[in-house]
Amino acid sequence: MTRAGRKDRSQLFPSPWRTPASGRWPTGPGEGKRALLACALLFAAPACALAADPFATDWAASSKSQARLVAAGGDRAGFAIRLAPGAITYWRDPGESGVPPTFDFAGSDNVAKVEPIFPAPKRIVEPDGGEAFGYEGDVVFPLRVEPIDPAKPVTLALNANYAVCEKICLPAQARLRLTLPVAASPYAGLVEAALAAAPRAVAARDFGEFTPDGSDGWRLCAQAETGSRRDLFVEPPPGWWVTSAPAPGEAGHDCFRLSLRDKPKDAVLPVTLRLTLTGGRGPVETTIDAP
Repeated sequence: MTRAGRKDRSQLFPSPWRTPASGRWPTGPGEGKRALLACALLFAAPACALAADPFATDWAASSKSQARLVAAGGDRAGFAIRLAPGAITYWRDPGESGVPPTFDFAGSDNVAKVEPIFPAPKRIVEPDGGEAFGYEGDVVFPLRVEPIDPAKPVTLALNANYAVCEKICLPAQARLRLTLPVAASPYAGLVEAALAAAPRAVAARDFGEFTPDGSDGWRLCAQAETGSRRDLFVEPPPGWWVTSAPAPGEAGHDCFRLSLRDKPKDAVLPVTLRLTLTGGRGPVETTIDAP
């Protein structure tokens, strides 16, 4: 157990998602071939999954899951994970335990930047009693791609690491390579649906009323909305631990109590919190400086 009671499973995984120091991905004419050769030589790693059709790679299989890349246009794609029944994988903040997915696009061709988008999570109680934030069943992470030269094709080379947990937690890896056709893709609807499931950014004033609640927490009350039950996810800076739970409120409002569980030594308020509210008419997110 780590400080603040969070379980650390980070040792399951290699280095996190990273951008080269230059801020650009390798683009030399031999980079693609070298990436494929390196993949073929790394016999201990999963096999490289190349294109199964012009718009998708083959599935890269791991225990309890499989993953692939799908194209949704010349500058948009999706990383799809299919989970075995009963298995889960994690959001960018995994909750009390778990490890978030990491995405490494080094070796891509004609790529200046890739932005992974995380669909809204759900709160999941794990077999050991821990509370995780993540996904069950299938999940697609949309990828927004910024080409170096929009007139040239984009080839994504992705090394993805993610956790798959059921009774035990196992690391999974997918090494994928796909050139994005500019033609209409049969997977465009799949990626658009995943984008629609991602939180929409709103101004803090439109998110809800945020006030201090004693010396160890805050209170958020948002206008009630029709739709599914709402939930609040809190992402503090590294070293801080803030939890949330539903709280009583006035009629017509959905309220939550945010509790400060731990913080770095000598750290003082205010603290910047990234808040994600799910349910209702759709997920929204904002950033708030908590006093």
